[in-house]
Amino acid sequence: MLKTKQEFINKIHLIISVCIVIPVAFVYGFKPELSFDMFLETIDEHNFYKAIMGLYLGFSTLWILGVFKSYYLKTALITNMIFMLGLGFGRILSILIDGVPTSGYLFGTIAELFLGFYGIWVLKNLKNHL
Repeated sequence: MLKTKQEFINKIHLIISVCIVIPVAFVYGFKPELSFDMFLETIDEHNFYKAIMGLYLGFSTLWILGVFKSYYLKTALITNMIFMLGLGFGRILSILIDGVPTSGYLFGTIAELFLGFYGIWVLKNLKNHL
């Protein structure tokens, strides 16, 4: 998995992402009220959050493949970068339009942007070493 320092540098953010995204996926899918001020009332709302859970689990599967199989690493890096930056910039848009959320969401914004930009850095360095 992580045999060298360079492999650790190239993959650690994928591991961090998986460790965060998988639990969040299950919270979204089954108990969003545990961590969020969300109380789903309709079947459509439950369906929507189960779909988000599936999306998060699907991407997490790809990132795990990227950690263990070098063939999937570049795809895992690109999708992780897009996923994290998409979340981060969406949250920035919400802050600008809707206002400042709770500290947990602010931390999430910073973490998502960090992981996304870290992915860009890793991809750039991989390209320079190929």
